[in-house]
Amino acid sequence: MNHSTLIPTSSPHHLPLPPLHSTAPTRNAAFTEKFSIEGRNLSYSIHTGQRKYVPIIRDCSLRIPSGQFWMLLGPNGCGKSTLLKILAGLLKPTGGFVHAKTPKSFVFQNPDHQVVMPTVEADVAFGLGKFNLTQDEIKSRVAKALDVVGMLEYLQRPVQTLSGGQKQRVAIAGALVEACKVLLLDELTTFLDESDQIGVINAVKNSLENSKDVTALWVTHRLEELEYADGAIYMEDGRVVMHGDASSIMDFISVRQKSYIDQINS
Repeated sequence: MNHSTLIPTSSPHHLPLPPLHSTAPTRNAAFTEKFSIEGRNLSYSIHTGQRKYVPIIRDCSLRIPSGQFWMLLGPNGCGKSTLLKILAGLLKPTGGFVHAKTPKSFVFQNPDHQVVMPTVEADVAFGLGKFNLTQDEIKSRVAKALDVVGMLEYLQRPVQTLSGGQKQRVAIAGALVEACKVLLLDELTTFLDESDQIGVINAVKNSLENSKDVTALWVTHRLEELEYADGAIYMEDGRVVMHGDASSIMDFISVRQKSYIDQINS
């Protein structure tokens, strides 16, 4: 696969957020600059309680180039969300190697699981309490992050008055305000209407265009969202079946679907 064809465009519309801290160089600096997310031969099994292990992830390998927006697709139950949680560090693989640049942030399917403060401004600022920032610095960072996701005008709005898609965009701003380098997004548009769906996708794309340091991996079951991606990964039965540019993945899935329909009708 030629990664050089998957370079996103830049946008001059937003000022980048300054880094919260510097990262010391490592012996793997060249490797980590090229790929923000990598998994090698990852496996994950659950114990049934009857001395049996059920494999959920089977020998999965993937690479996501830095600064790009990739999507992870596959049938229900194929292991997409489990793989994403392994990459986020929320689950420990039973085998293989995983690397993701830090800081990284996992955005849940249900925004109510992480949008918890009474107002938009307070929620986005919540994670900055662990940093030694002045109030002016906090306000500036919050405003810039909300501007990137198109939610600046909602700064003082009570969170409970927002739509599901708007809450998702606030959650993304909460990750960006902490200088997140990797966004891991779990089926954010499952329960959204078309307007909210496009708003959340654009929020992610603007985040990447605003900063070359941000990389995103988006789990979805909506094939139409592939047109927004730089690349994609297709899974079946806990395995990565194909990994490449979005148009090739779309063609592959279309052939897969036609073959399945033909089998049913034969």
